[in-house]
Amino acid sequence: MTVPVRIYTTQYCGYCLRARQLLESKGIDFEEIDVTDDQEMRMKLVEMSGGQRTVPQIWIGGTHVGGYTDLAQLDREGRLDALLQG
Repeated sequence: MTVPVRIYTTQYCGYCLRARQLLESKGIDFEEIDVTDDQEMRMKLVEMSGGQRTVPQIWIGGTHVGGYTDLAQLDREGRLDALLQG
């Protein structure tokens, strides 16, 4: 069983698309929160992510992974699958 994955995105973000594609390629279900027109949620996201203002922002379980490049690096290093399994 995999841990819950949340990804905060906007509709016009290429890195968001790549993050979704990477998770989908691994067969991972995830919750996507679109913050395109939600300034209140974007401000909350900056707080939750420790000041990050970019999307996507990705959480695996309670762990803040960061953005797409962080997710892809975890995958390249072979650490993503273990994180997804908890």
